[in-house]
Amino acid sequence: MSVRNLHFLFEPTAIAVVGASDTPRSVGAVVMRNLLDGGFAGPIMPVHPKYRAVAGVLAYPSVDLLPIAPDLAILCTPPDTLPRLIDQLGRKGCRIAIVVSADAEWAGCRQAARRHNMRLLGAGSLGVLVPKSRLNISFSHIPAEPGRIAFVSQSGALCTAVLDWARPRGIGFSAFLSLGNCMDVDFADALDHLANDEATRAILLYIEDIRERRAFMPALRAAARNKPVVLVKAGRAADDPSPSQAAFLAEALTRPDEAFEAAIGRAGALGVTDLDELFAAVETLARTRPPRGDRLAIVSNGGGTAMMAVDELLRGNGTLAPLSEECVRKLQVFLPKSAKVGNPVDLAVDSDGKRTADAIRVLIEDPDIDAVLVIHAPNAMTDGIEVARAVVDTQKRHGGHVLTCWVGEAAARPARRLFAEAGLPTYDTPGQAVRGFRHLLAFQSHQEMLLQTPPSHLLDFQPDAASARAIVARSLAAGGGLLLESEAKTMLAAYGIAAQPSHHVADSEAAARKAIEIGLPVALTVASPDIPRKWDVGGVALNLETPDAVRAACAGILHRTATKRPDARIEGFTIQSMALRPHARQLMIGIACDPLFGPLIVFGEGGRAVEIVRDHTLALPPLNLPLARAMIERTRIVRLLAAHGARAAADIEALAVALVRLSQMLVDNPEIVACDVNPLFCDDQGVLAVDARMRIEPVTPGDRRHFAVLPYPGHLEEPTVLHDGTEILIRPIRPEDEPAHADLIGHMTPQDLRYRFHGHIRTLAHHQLARLTQIDYDREMAFIATHTGKDGQPETLGVVRTVTDPDNHRAELAILVRSNLKGTGLGRKLLETMVAFTRNRGTHEMVIQVLAENAAMLKLAAKMGFALKPAEEDPDIVEGILICD
Repeated sequence: MSVRNLHFLFEPTAIAVVGASDTPRSVGAVVMRNLLDGGFAGPIMPVHPKYRAVAGVLAYPSVDLLPIAPDLAILCTPPDTLPRLIDQLGRKGCRIAIVVSADAEWAGCRQAARRHNMRLLGAGSLGVLVPKSRLNISFSHIPAEPGRIAFVSQSGALCTAVLDWARPRGIGFSAFLSLGNCMDVDFADALDHLANDEATRAILLYIEDIRERRAFMPALRAAARNKPVVLVKAGRAADDPSPSQAAFLAEALTRPDEAFEAAIGRAGALGVTDLDELFAAVETLARTRPPRGDRLAIVSNGGGTAMMAVDELLRGNGTLAPLSEECVRKLQVFLPKSAKVGNPVDLAVDSDGKRTADAIRVLIEDPDIDAVLVIHAPNAMTDGIEVARAVVDTQKRHGGHVLTCWVGEAAARPARRLFAEAGLPTYDTPGQAVRGFRHLLAFQSHQEMLLQTPPSHLLDFQPDAASARAIVARSLAAGGGLLLESEAKTMLAAYGIAAQPSHHVADSEAAARKAIEIGLPVALTVASPDIPRKWDVGGVALNLETPDAVRAACAGILHRTATKRPDARIEGFTIQSMALRPHARQLMIGIACDPLFGPLIVFGEGGRAVEIVRDHTLALPPLNLPLARAMIERTRIVRLLAAHGARAAADIEALAVALVRLSQMLVDNPEIVACDVNPLFCDDQGVLAVDARMRIEPVTPGDRRHFAVLPYPGHLEEPTVLHDGTEILIRPIRPEDEPAHADLIGHMTPQDLRYRFHGHIRTLAHHQLARLTQIDYDREMAFIATHTGKDGQPETLGVVRTVTDPDNHRAELAILVRSNLKGTGLGRKLLETMVAFTRNRGTHEMVIQVLAENAAMLKLAAKMGFALKPAEEDPDIVEGILICD
């Protein structure tokens, strides 16, 4: 993961084409033609031992004889020549090379590049197109038009398909990048560059394989915070495992494609399933921004096409905007008298431009409508291009979110060109138009969910972490493996998840005695590390009301398991009182581990038919309450949690809390690699774990890197005392700190706020505060100083933060201390904490920019060892640099 030298791929000053050729249809010939036709302004230097010139451009017999160092080179030569040529280019001073051959030998190429800090794109890369730089260093037969969308793909064939699709529609690109098989430059690198590219408004990714999740997730999260990111992943069906082989239900329910969806959703990106959806996303994101809401009005000159759009909208749980009485009255003025006015609005087959424009205007002006989809089917009674002009003129005059769908092919082309020139999204089919609208809403929804402020009351709960760690330690000392059911339930109880107590017994007599002790009726299950699904072998007996019934059930269980699983080790029985919750819904929660994205939380319908029903959802830990609630809402069974007849509504908040606490248990005990809580009863009294299983495996002590999203680093909390004796806690910031952070801003003088933000501000909006408190611990860190105020609530007294570049080379620093706490030593303590942290993570340097008039901050920075100098771009700013390594 690195953006080092990557800008030379998008803005080179000189290019070498190694293996350039005049042979028709050869890669070297096509690349030269594309470079020249594209109009690249810098030197283009073909390299070939046999040519004096290629395409009329002076050629050089070898890399060593190039007159200047190329920033960028493309290698159009056989695989066996690549390591040598890469080494020569590196010695010449080349910064990055594109490897065309898909058969390149990785080890040799990468070793040669590393010697010179040189980057490689490929192998198997089609090349790069950057229209704004007039750069087409590729062997694509189709150029890219300038635009605001970046497209990144591992498939060269898909690159040309997208270019072919986009060109007649007038869709342009800020960059078009073919990664190939990612021997060096990968998706994370591309995302990091494009996230900060002002010419790029949206990023589209076609993914076949991700090797480096630890780099990919932070890059995706950072990019999706700035602009829409849409992904399509190939090979999902081939990824599906055989669920029946999984020992845990949570593992059986966790498919790689679902883990991928959970990961990109957590990052705030949008996943699509096929090229149709990808093209719809391109069209939508290229032309418009998210509307204020999800209420869609549909206008059509025919009922059939409109109903196709309605069907697609409702299938995706979309909202068909209800028309107000005033809106209906306005529409009735110009609609045919026989028309039944509703949504969709049927303008009739003879609708001309004026009628269409009037309808759009009325709908745009309705505050209860967020977007309008205009559908037109060609016919002999109307002029489609005249109607299209009316749509464009109306949207320009009145604004609003307008999407268009001109159905057909030849008759629709002129209208689509008109819409493209006007910047209005246009689609081939009603279904594609609705899916495009949903993409806008989905992106907006992801962003809003990730910016929700979690309530802080869950932080008051203190788990019995010592008891849980003791169970894990005992298991690890014995080599790990399955916990006893009673141990698994003790773990859950330690984290505040109520569990029906269970007891392990050795034989039928012990089971009968325990039944009398705990109270009848009881439930009995076989205890065996080799039988994950006890129901499947007849290893469960319920509602046993007498000791004799318990003895008989033990005998029956032993007989059935011996018949169906003669190889299984039987370690006795597990017995517990029957959980009598007649109105409880049977759910399941659990933990599984994806090979790429690491630990996952699983939630869904429980009971014996879990794998058949497959009503479940996945999420990456750590969870907070908004994320847990969103998990629940994504399932079908959420509808059964509502009140129905005599059955009271289930306590959804208690269920969400249970998911958060399961997540916390996993964060504190990363040795838990699998967990099933099935069934988990949920009713108006809360939740109750009736059965639980866990598997423990060793991990490196304190190693939480296998989490795709780094959990809160609680080990960095440090109590300290200020000069005046005030006891404070310096700790990393977390999302729940947003209210206290807003209060901190409220305690600042206008001058101190100007010193911090280099501008005049009074308050920060919710989305700004959320960005400051909901950070990615992979790349950001913010330490706050906090203590308990007079009202018993936590107060934030100051904050220091850094944002580190993807190469971990430079960390940009900012600090803010409450105005009435100057001179208490708080600023220095915060700064010392951050310097120590930054040095520990191996960052090369810290940089701070201070207003020249902020004498106190400049004095503190100098005492801390920062070298101060005027900033080159602004004489009113002083830049301080501290070398950390």
